[in-house]
Amino acid sequence: MTARISHITFDAVDAHAQSVFWRNVLGFEEDPDDPNEPGHEECMIFSPDGSERILFIEVPDPKQVKNRLHLDLVPVAGSRDEELARLLKLGATTVADLRRPDGGWVVLADPEGNEFCILRSEAERAGG
Repeated sequence: MTARISHITFDAVDAHAQSVFWRNVLGFEEDPDDPNEPGHEECMIFSPDGSERILFIEVPDPKQVKNRLHLDLVPVAGSRDEELARLLKLGATTVADLRRPDGGWVVLADPEGNEFCILRSEAERAGG
């Protein structure tokens, strides 16, 4: 017997704003029959095929310490550095730049301070 992940849940001060940020980062969608709206205490987004879900739940207190769990992202198209530029324009901030000529990653934070990483694309890793 095993279990599977139903969805990943993030605590948020503003569930709607977080759902919009991550929807744009990941190319996810909201449920058209139950759209996320400002003021909603719970906002869920879905991967295009519906197999992955992320739920944002409002809590009264802001994030205080480093995440114990974080997402490692890879660009679907383009390079790590191109994706980094896109994520910064969406509102992410750089926490630590650990890029190296042969790899590495950049640690970012979403608008509420949750850390995540952007790695090199599969094409970049295959090329060296």
